[in-house]
Amino acid sequence: MTKEEHYRQGMDYFAEERLDEAIRAYQKALEEDPNYADALHALAMTYAAKDLLDEAIEVGKKLVEAAPEDELAYTSLSIFYQRKGMIAEAEHIGAQARTLGWKRQLQEKKEADKE
Repeated sequence: MTKEEHYRQGMDYFAEERLDEAIRAYQKALEEDPNYADALHALAMTYAAKDLLDEAIEVGKKLVEAAPEDELAYTSLSIFYQRKGMIAEAEHIGAQARTLGWKRQLQEKKEADKE
């Protein structure tokens, strides 16, 4: 199976609330590509769904390294920190997500103004 097929299989398992199987499928996708952002995000969310917040945070950190321009990656990591009670970390990462959002909006405005 390809990394995409493992990822889709994991998404199916997640939808069926078969979380342990979803985790294994995402891990298989990541064996093929350790920086596969979709699989990292899905794995982190699955850990969070199981209330395994330490694991969700660790994978979330890998996700923001793999996808440094992804607002949602930072937002998810911020939520994991918040759920863990690590408020200062949550606020810091949340601010990074907002900054990325503002940069994106400014870029979109510049592009629209050119038209």
